[in-house]
Amino acid sequence: METTHSADGTTIAYDRAGAGTPLILVGGALCDRTSTALLAEALAPSYTTISYDRRGRGNSGDTQPYSVAREVEDLAAIIKAVGGQAAVYGHSSGAALVAVAAPSLPISKVILHEPPYGQDDEESQRQADESAAAVLRLLAESRRTEAVQTFLTMAGMPESDAAEYAKSPGMAEVAPTIAYDFAVMDEGARGGTVPLGLLARIVQPTLVLAGSGSPPFMTEAARAASKALPNGRLTELDGQHHVVPADVLAPVLAEFLAGDVSRR
Repeated sequence: METTHSADGTTIAYDRAGAGTPLILVGGALCDRTSTALLAEALAPSYTTISYDRRGRGNSGDTQPYSVAREVEDLAAIIKAVGGQAAVYGHSSGAALVAVAAPSLPISKVILHEPPYGQDDEESQRQADESAAAVLRLLAESRRTEAVQTFLTMAGMPESDAAEYAKSPGMAEVAPTIAYDFAVMDEGARGGTVPLGLLARIVQPTLVLAGSGSPPFMTEAARAASKALPNGRLTELDGQHHVVPADVLAPVLAEFLAGDVSRR
């Protein structure tokens, strides 16, 4: 494990593997740097892979008050620590964070893997707002396991699986960061919908990934995001779900990072 410090002094912990062009891997909600460890290992023969603990998770600090801008500064600190420029992959809400950061940071190429942007119709927005309010209320009452369970159910996990997962070691400790992910998703568009204006400012070559087995709203969001990007392309992974095995995902990332990334 290595550490660096964000602009506000927060310690940010990361693991470095391999050799070559730096590639930073950004995990999603409730994930620490171990969530991208297998992908980092698969890509390490060709890239210097960086998996890091977003603030409030693992071995990273959690200076208050939270802001999305501070999370962008965390990513900036990692980029500086590994040489001043890097390609960046983000999964789920981590992809939404990368989208926020990309217009202002020295990122060479961008990979957005199923950022979970929501639908913008009135009923979808109402349901999303109510679910988010319920999670935040549970967090405010320090009912962390219930908050994790409610969040996972909101994300589409079956209730029995969500209840079991919420009891996993470490879940209660990272539960407060769910609020951080809500803030990230709301950055750039009302209620976590596809932030078309934000995406239009990402000029780097950008790959958007979606799995054909993922919830339809995620696939639709990925398609909309790819169309909004000035230099974007979409790859749909046949038969894959929201979490893709490293041995399937790594070759897709490597092809994009090494090859022609013009829109197709």
